[in-house]
Amino acid sequence: MASILLLNGPNLNLLGQREPEVYGRDTLADIERRCRDQAERLGHELACRQSNSEGGMVDWLQQNAPGAQYLIINPGAYGHTSIALRDALLGLALPFVEVHLSNVHAREEFRRSFMLTDVAVGCISGLGAQGYLLALQFVAEQLREGR
Repeated sequence: MASILLLNGPNLNLLGQREPEVYGRDTLADIERRCRDQAERLGHELACRQSNSEGGMVDWLQQNAPGAQYLIINPGAYGHTSIALRDALLGLALPFVEVHLSNVHAREEFRRSFMLTDVAVGCISGLGAQGYLLALQFVAEQLREGR
């Protein structure tokens, strides 16, 4: 059984009510519940966290990365701006998949700049809540293959 982390960034606590035409109607609790259920079916543990604070995200990663095998992260807006989050991920050397609910490539120009994507194992964008489950399936396959 592997330990997988799921970290969500700013404003994702508002899922289901914040711009549902862009981000969908699922709440973060809905997404986390489905991910935990899938992780359990796949034989893994999943620890979830959401923070509106860049420092809170970095602190949680530093506290929980030891012993974890993989990370799934939706950095929210910090994916476009956070050198601190990038540095934390590089320093921890924890492989991760980046997830974005909306298709960031079809949105405003400022959303097309990424601080984490080039150091991620992969990135899923624009598939809504399904993107989290696809990331989890990918992670489980990577762990099964010893990657």
